[in-house]
Amino acid sequence: MGVRGMRGFVAGTVVAAVVGGAVVGGAGTAVAAAPVVKCTSAKAGLAAKLTKDIGAAVKGRTGTIAVGVHDRKTKTTCELRGGTSYDSASVVKVTVLAALLWEYKKTNRHLTARENGLARAMITKSDNAATSTFWKQLGPTKVKGFLRAAGMAKTVPGQGRYWGLTRVNIKDEQRLLSLITAKNSVLSDASRAYLMKLMNEVVRSQRWGTPAGAPSAAKAYLKNGWLPREDAHRWRVHSVGAFQGGGRDYHLTVLTHGNRSMEYGVESIQRVAKAVHKDLAPSTPAAQRYVPTTVPQEVIPVVPR
Repeated sequence: MGVRGMRGFVAGTVVAAVVGGAVVGGAGTAVAAAPVVKCTSAKAGLAAKLTKDIGAAVKGRTGTIAVGVHDRKTKTTCELRGGTSYDSASVVKVTVLAALLWEYKKTNRHLTARENGLARAMITKSDNAATSTFWKQLGPTKVKGFLRAAGMAKTVPGQGRYWGLTRVNIKDEQRLLSLITAKNSVLSDASRAYLMKLMNEVVRSQRWGTPAGAPSAAKAYLKNGWLPREDAHRWRVHSVGAFQGGGRDYHLTVLTHGNRSMEYGVESIQRVAKAVHKDLAPSTPAAQRYVPTTVPQEVIPVVPR
């Protein structure tokens, strides 16, 4: 059933645990203490609703799914597998650009015309060559410096040129989205605006994932990642997104691996996204919700050879 974690044994007792909406366990059997959806909110009833609906969205899905939600308006936070690490694939490209802008902020340096072109290609089209250029330019010391400054303590940069194998988790990705979408001392307002502009202009063929079901009145700022490898985790498929406007201000991260195909991973992410948007923007009619790309973008390896 893909359940991981500590295992215990309770003899002669019926034990059940809600794991992503599925109940596992039984009399005299070993039961996995797998992660569950945990939500808190200042809005009455919202935490319970999100806990239930996110659990239902991941119920029966194979692979390992991690979810992070934060809504500033209602002071709502949800987490599923917040500390589980995943190969980043292309979602790390947001971190790469943020690190570059953070580094340039120290000397009040601005991107050159060439760097602007590379940054746009990296974020809006998920260009790998552009990412490799910035990754080499920054080097591990500057990338790690940004991660420390950003409070992304559990993010581990990929070795050498393999930026796509950076290890990421929900907590750190949500932290990055919070820095991009609200004033802070790490990223300048100009840097944040630049990042958000590019994340809002991702090409249509890559606008799947977390925007699924989002209210059209809110702007979507996103970056997706996808990576197949010949190992137990098979397809890694991820999506990070922030949504602001129309009275909304929240961000969502969904990381997955163990998917049998890219399409399967996209579907898992979009099930979660639709549940989250419906709960955080319940007054939005179905006709005014964002319909994502029906066919995921073509597969491009995210680990440079």
